Amino acid sequence: MIKITKYYKRLRISFLRTAIVAAFFYVFFLPNLVKIEEAGNNFFTIYINETEIGSTDSREKIDSLIARARRIIAGDSTDINYIELDLRVEGKEVFFGEIDRDRVLLERITAALEESAVQTLQRAYTVKINNFTVNLASSEEVASLLEAALNKYDEKNRYGIKLILDPSRELTVLTAQVVKNEEKEEERIPAFWKGGVEAYFEDIFEEVEPGMGEDFEDYEYGLMNMDFAETVEVVEAFLLESELTPLAEAIEQVTKDQEVNVTYEVVAGDTLSKIAEKTNIPLDKIIELNENLENENSTIRIGEDLIVTVPEPELSVVRTEQEYLEEAYDAEVIYIDNDDWFTTEEVTRQEPSTGFRKVVAQITYRNDKEVSKEIIKEEVVMEAVPKIVERGTKIPPTYIKPVSGGRLTSRFGRRTSPTRGASSNHKGVDWGVPSGSSVMASSGGTVTRAGWSGGYGYVVYIKHPGGTETRYAHLSKVLVSVGQTVKQGEKIALSGNTGISTGPHLHFEILINGTAVNPLDYLN
Repeated sequence: MIKITKYYKRLRISFLRTAIVAAFFYVFFLPNLVKIEEAGNNFFTIYINETEIGSTDSREKIDSLIARARRIIAGDSTDINYIELDLRVEGKEVFFGEIDRDRVLLERITAALEESAVQTLQRAYTVKINNFTVNLASSEEVASLLEAALNKYDEKNRYGIKLILDPSRELTVLTAQVVKNEEKEEERIPAFWKGGVEAYFEDIFEEVEPGMGEDFEDYEYGLMNMDFAETVEVVEAFLLESELTPLAEAIEQVTKDQEVNVTYEVVAGDTLSKIAEKTNIPLDKIIELNENLENENSTIRIGEDLIVTVPEPELSVVRTEQEYLEEAYDAEVIYIDNDDWFTTEEVTRQEPSTGFRKVVAQITYRNDKEVSKEIIKEEVVMEAVPKIVERGTKIPPTYIKPVSGGRLTSRFGRRTSPTRGASSNHKGVDWGVPSGSSVMASSGGTVTRAGWSGGYGYVVYIKHPGGTETRYAHLSKVLVSVGQTVKQGEKIALSGNTGISTGPHLHFEILINGTAVNPLDYLN
């Protein structure tokens, strides 16, 4: 018994020594080797994009570490990061396993996510002007862009930009408003001063000195107000850096003049060459823009709209300037209406002469073009004499093509090698149509001739109000009689090949006060 007991004591002492050494080795050499409780999968190996990251003893801890890594990558940035993350976790049940410290795992996960970043969307601002859009990196750049458009006309930097939330829109949309820089300071002035004391003293000063502003030197001159001609919308967005436009380039795009199509209304005295001179557009360019113009000799009518181009930037500025001017001026034309004349008739009864005056004017510009002018104060040095014009008020008759279809075979004016016996000065136009085609009255009026007329063959002449007449020749059959009243578009004859004619066609003339004119200039 004694020997056994001694042996037992020695054995116990050896075991304790071994345990102490093992514990020492574990603490200093195998810090991550731990006993893991049996509970199903209790040892997890982490893989990101097929790269082994490390091991841990908790599946929940992996999700927490990944979330922390994402926050580290994002930092204080408001950008959106897209990361290609293929996370795979292999779990198994073990009794002992070597796991990595949380700090080590976090560093490895963060590095792996940064390497896997696909793209970064950063906070940006999209500026929309009509159909034009540009993307900028910050709201400060948006303000700089819009102020660049203003600065061209605001040398004293009196106006700035204020972005205002549009309450009528479901999405967050800002609109740009042009404001005086001094208004920002006024916002700090107490309301009682602006609405009470200040207004009170202004009323007193007005009563004491009611005549202020009557002399030219009493007026304030220069820029009075300005705004954008187009609606400017600003929307916050997240975009790739490659989708952003550098500020300098954006300013160039928005402020540089582009060719824009506008309409020009033809006025009395206009010709195509005069319009080209007025608009500073080459004549061939005007012809190219308008399909109804064939060449520089094409006819244009008063009130007709022509397409022309003007130089305009993407963002136009409308401003009002108050200016002192010493200028020559013309009095407004005085018209005397004559109800017995057509609107195409007018006679000048008094020639005008230019006057001279001093004025204070508020002139509104769109970019560099004057669009309106209001005289605030005027002092006439020399009175202008107005032009007096007598003009007709009756609407002149209209004309339609007298046949349906047909090919234009001969134009108005001089022609070479006409048919023997025919005049070389063609007083009308010819349309080639089969014999028996319907011929209609080009305009309403009274038939003055219906029958045979030598080289014209069978004809119909119609007299219209205002001294105009239409003639229809080479007919195969006449369907009206002299003295009959016909309406525009009414059937009056059948086309043919009678008289001196080279083939079946209709010859058509328009005469004004007995003189033949080119029918193609009058047909609707």
